[in-house]
Amino acid sequence: MKDRGKDTEPSVDERYTQWKSLVPVLYDWLANHNLVWPSLSCRWGPQLEQATYKNRQRLYLSEQTDGSVPNTLVIANCEVVKPRVAAAEHISQFNEEARSPFVKKFKTIIHPGEVNRIRELPQNSKIVATHTDSPDVLIWDVEAQPNRHAVLGATNSRPDLILTGHQDNAEFALAMCPTEPFVLSGGKDKSVVLWSIHDHISTLAADTGTTKSPGSGGTNSKHASKVGGSTDKPIDNPSIGPRGIYQGHDDTVEDVQFCPSSAQEFCSVGDDSCLILWDARVGSTPVVKVEKAHGADIHCVDWNPHDVNFILTGSADATVHMFDRRNLSSGEAGSPVHKFEGHDAAVLCVQWSPDKSSVFGSSAEDGILNIWDHEKVGKKDDSVGSKMPNFPPGLFFRHAGHRDKVVDFHWNASDPWTIVSVSDDCESTGGGGTLQIWRMIDLIYRPEEEVLAELDKFKSHILTCSS
Repeated sequence: MKDRGKDTEPSVDERYTQWKSLVPVLYDWLANHNLVWPSLSCRWGPQLEQATYKNRQRLYLSEQTDGSVPNTLVIANCEVVKPRVAAAEHISQFNEEARSPFVKKFKTIIHPGEVNRIRELPQNSKIVATHTDSPDVLIWDVEAQPNRHAVLGATNSRPDLILTGHQDNAEFALAMCPTEPFVLSGGKDKSVVLWSIHDHISTLAADTGTTKSPGSGGTNSKHASKVGGSTDKPIDNPSIGPRGIYQGHDDTVEDVQFCPSSAQEFCSVGDDSCLILWDARVGSTPVVKVEKAHGADIHCVDWNPHDVNFILTGSADATVHMFDRRNLSSGEAGSPVHKFEGHDAAVLCVQWSPDKSSVFGSSAEDGILNIWDHEKVGKKDDSVGSKMPNFPPGLFFRHAGHRDKVVDFHWNASDPWTIVSVSDDCESTGGGGTLQIWRMIDLIYRPEEEVLAELDKFKSHILTCSS
């Protein structure tokens, strides 16, 4: 990555130095938190407290270690500073090697294997699912789990529920349904697997999973022994089998997502470059299979929560495609509504904004997190594109605060336009990672007429005060 485009583009360090000098101008708030170990996932949990100048909120992270200490699932408390509170000169005065005072570790769960993906249950965000290098999905009630000290030789924490059904490792593709307590997963077995944890929600919230809940599908002591990490007698953990298994991919399934308005409809993408739409009500075969949705492996997918016709995909071909499901046909090459070309390396994560229907973010191995507005493509009011002709259409903000691949990010539904992002810095610094919580200045995304009106008010105020 350091040698890429070195004749025409600034180095990573030069780009970062330039970005840091612009932080007081571009950001309303930014917190930089150095991680001892890389985190492959970052997710917002429930908001805990609202105060005058900041809110306190849970944040879910992980620690991917080298084996000298256990891998962990980390529950942190984050102080989210409210808009227009932080002083511009303060937000850029951070030490890259230091931990942020805004992020405090609250609880540690010793995880069986590295945490590749974390997803929270929308109906109860204290319950999360994790993917590791195994066929199983692990369910955790993070509030009920005991706090553990992660030292070498410590036994693994016990998951509250284990979801079985994959025939090979399922490492990354994971989603929670917004309308029902359903879990969706994809793996190396080329399958998409669906579970219902409806019968277990009240049990998980009530205890740590030592009691088998009704209809759990029985306890699997083999899974319990492996996940529990004990060489003594196996400890029983509840496990359930799938509600459905869906076959249609020809290679590893890399990401999955539910339709925001239906627990029965979902989509998946994979290393076969296909985008597949499924409907559990009509069987276990694809409803629509878009061949060659990209020219390479597809790493990520997201379904628009405001307009269920639009689906985003991100690929190793460094592009983001937006599809309209009303125009998709099986067996055809993908015909996206828009192609977004603003990255120089594989796209790892895409996500729609929870606040504005046409806005989304994309992060990639180039260390950049781009913010786009598809409604600005081809419009005269695409002010960035009109002033900077080489800027990709629709791109209106570029977060360049990471110096290595941005492996995950998450919009904050409780605080719109606030984003948490995390980079794996092993290649650039030899270890660790960087967590950043940031919010661009609102002059960037507010309507131009609104900003100009506020500017006129400010001018009038200055004239009045000086007269």
